[in-house]
Amino acid sequence: MVSDNKFQLVTTIRSKVTDSLIGNDYLGGKQVDKMDTIRSKWLLATFAIIWMSGCYPAHIPIVQKPITWDSTRVQLSLQYLRERHGLDVDSPLIDPLMVVVHWTAIPSFEGSFRAFYPSILPGRPLLQSASALNVGIHFLVDQDGTVYQLLPEDHFARHVIGLNYCALGIENVGDNDGHPLTNAQLKSDIRLIKYLLKKYPGIGYVIGHHEYREFAGTPLYKETNPDYFTEKIDPGDAYMEAIYRHLPRNRVTRRYHPNP
Repeated sequence: MVSDNKFQLVTTIRSKVTDSLIGNDYLGGKQVDKMDTIRSKWLLATFAIIWMSGCYPAHIPIVQKPITWDSTRVQLSLQYLRERHGLDVDSPLIDPLMVVVHWTAIPSFEGSFRAFYPSILPGRPLLQSASALNVGIHFLVDQDGTVYQLLPEDHFARHVIGLNYCALGIENVGDNDGHPLTNAQLKSDIRLIKYLLKKYPGIGYVIGHHEYREFAGTPLYKETNPDYFTEKIDPGDAYMEAIYRHLPRNRVTRRYHPNP
């Protein structure tokens, strides 16, 4: 099954091949049957593009803008994994099983980036009561759709209670109070998620931050204190449904399933 993007790409190549041949009666000094040549080139281009599109992930520009990853964040991440998730591991690395989509509730990119940058959490007493580790995120999407990578994809980040150990996080600059998420962000989120799905075959879930509590009580949810949770509304059902309209339905889900 060829995706809409692949079909569009194939159609463009076909058109260019046809345009380049129509009106040329001679190729290599010999008279040719134009339509036979067009058909051959058309089929060759079609198969080549379909094959290449299946082998390589869709390109998405990603700007590298790392936050602090020092010995303090490493040690606090290991402590969080042990004390909050009950996982005694040697390194704060993850094997992604899901993607979680957020909004920052901060109106600017600069403010959002500053919130994630330090290793130690400033303020937010409820979160501090669980750990001094600062919140973190793998990707931050500005309102113009620019995608920034703040942490390597296999690094642990604190962004979703009970699921950090297996979740890649995407934050979008904005909120529901005067700075709504944009169409540019939606398009970038979709492209980024598709890229991640191709890169990590183990990912079986794509959820909004507001949906994380649906996993409580399942084998995926690992939080040692059942009373430690926060209520979230980001980014909302409408935004997630808009994302899901462009994702493979047989590949990912928003609710726990034994075999996603």
